[in-house]
Amino acid sequence: MAQDLIPADAFDWTYLADTVMGGVSRGEARLDAGALRLTGTVSTANRGGFIQARTALPDGLPEAATGLRLRVRGNGGRYFIHLRTTRTALPWQYYQQGFETGRDWAEVTLPLADFTPSGRMMAGSPRPGDVRSLGLVAYGRDHEADVSLSAFGAV
Repeated sequence: MAQDLIPADAFDWTYLADTVMGGVSRGEARLDAGALRLTGTVSTANRGGFIQARTALPDGLPEAATGLRLRVRGNGGRYFIHLRTTRTALPWQYYQQGFETGRDWAEVTLPLADFTPSGRMMAGSPRPGDVRSLGLVAYGRDHEADVSLSAFGAV
C-alpha cells in the first residue's frame, strides 16, 4: 500500500558538498514554494563531484515498503537519491538510484531493489526499516544542477 506523499517542506534539510573532502563543487539547497530546490555547479575537479540536500528519517520507511515515490522536476538532467541506513557507518557509504527530470512536475517511482550500494562490502539493497536518511543529489559529472523535490513517500 502506498504512503501518501509528504511535502518536502515538512523535513529539515542539510546541504552538503564535496568540499568536505577537498572538492570544489558549490551550490545551495533551499525551500522554494514548498519544494526543496538544489542548485549549483558540480565539478569533478580535485576528486570531487557532488552537491546534496539530505534529511533524516529516524523511523526509517514502513517495513512493507518496496520503493519510493517522488514528485520532481529539473533542468532535464539525471539526478540521484542516496539512502543511508543503519548499516552505512562510513561517510562514503550509501545506496543510490538515478532518475530523469523535465521542466514539469512528474512522479517517479524508485524500487528499493534497484538501489545500488556504493561499495562491495555493503548488502545488495536497503531494507526499509533500516533507512535513516534520504539525500537529493547532483552527482558524478561536471554540470549545472537544478532539481526540485516537492514531496516523497513510500510505496
